[in-house]
Amino acid sequence: MLLTIAAAVVVLGAVIFVHEVGHFLAAKATGVGVIRFSIGFGPATPLRFRRGDTEYVLSWFPLGGYVMMASEEETSDQTGGVRALEGGPAQRAFPPEQQFESKPLWARILVITAGVLMNAAFAWGLYAALALGYGSREDPTTVMASVDSALLPAGATALAEVAYPQRVVRINGDTIGSWNDLQSAVLDPTTSGLSLEFAGSPSPVLVSVPGTPGGDRVRLFRALKPAWAPRLGYLAPGRPAAAAGLTTGDLVLAANGDSVRYWDDLVRVVEAHAGDTVTLVVQRADSLFTVRLVPTAESDTDLVAGGRRVVGKVGVGPHIVPRHVRYSLSGAVREATRRAWADAGLVLFAVKGLVTGNVSPRELGGPIFIGQLSGQLAQVGLEPFLAFIALFSINLAVLNLLPIPVLDGGRLLFLLAEGVRGRPLSRALRIRLSQVGVALLLAIMLLALTNDVLRLFGG
Repeated sequence: MLLTIAAAVVVLGAVIFVHEVGHFLAAKATGVGVIRFSIGFGPATPLRFRRGDTEYVLSWFPLGGYVMMASEEETSDQTGGVRALEGGPAQRAFPPEQQFESKPLWARILVITAGVLMNAAFAWGLYAALALGYGSREDPTTVMASVDSALLPAGATALAEVAYPQRVVRINGDTIGSWNDLQSAVLDPTTSGLSLEFAGSPSPVLVSVPGTPGGDRVRLFRALKPAWAPRLGYLAPGRPAAAAGLTTGDLVLAANGDSVRYWDDLVRVVEAHAGDTVTLVVQRADSLFTVRLVPTAESDTDLVAGGRRVVGKVGVGPHIVPRHVRYSLSGAVREATRRAWADAGLVLFAVKGLVTGNVSPRELGGPIFIGQLSGQLAQVGLEPFLAFIALFSINLAVLNLLPIPVLDGGRLLFLLAEGVRGRPLSRALRIRLSQVGVALLLAIMLLALTNDVLRLFGG
């Protein structure tokens, strides 16, 4: 319990601190007065002090933080909800030249976006340091067993015509030496097309996908099935596979009478038989035996039809022997960039799923869930714990750019509208939109906390 609490404090504190430091430094650099620097929302704890004109505060509600800047408009426009979130009104007045509104548009945009930029830079730096210090473990698989044609985006249907299995040799001229290389190439948002060269094909297969993280690129990557052997790796305790007596290293040869050659063959049978008996033929060392188990019915994202679907799960993962890779400085830079882009794409994909209904709101996690995950990863080791901090920092950066008033993305939208119109949006409109933003943000926080409590009690 103490480790979980300590790990959660480190993760939340580090990422929020980095974000707010970005705003703080940009404000100081552009001459904007800073009234209060707070980690957390709401009333201040006794952990507070003042240095110069700025009050430094640790607040009670740990789902964020803020830098209260000298602003005539924000001081006069604060609603009760905003005052509650930001610990009350300012106690000091600043001269007009230090007011946020007095600064040129470029300076205000810099101040608003600095937190997101700092989070992205922090995550990138962590990933680069991890690559240099630890290297990485790569899945050496380069063979595609099949593609899920139903998942392929419109511009990638040519992949369904290939006779599989096929070894991927190059993508866009870059050599593919692992499944990680393939993932990096497919999710790379700097390209609008992919040229896949297979060992058994005389000409490349051309694929067209939008050059943005998430969306079709994630669908395309999910459609590509690696040629993993149907050998069991991790087994979740108490789940159907472990309860049936299966163990790590077991090789599945058949499922419900159908031959199982690759891992995805097993997955398809299990997912299609939620609540029904599945009969497996299993090889363990030199012996063969039969196992019967019943996959539990679980809700999962339906990437084809949208919304949710019920699939069978038995609590197993594939047995993959990773290859350890060491990086040079330039290699660490590339690896850090790849991981940061991949993280951003997955966050955007999840946000899109929440908006469209493909991802259930029950999947949202709050501080309790973050604390539990932080504690689990801290027990595993320093490397996965630091990687989670980097992932969480990217997550915070992307979510803060959402166009919701009171978030950085909403404020940026106001400034961009001012740049286009040549004058700010009316104060009344900004107040109304900010009130909606506060209500939405509080509702999301409440939902996340409710999900956390339900998870604690098995709901």
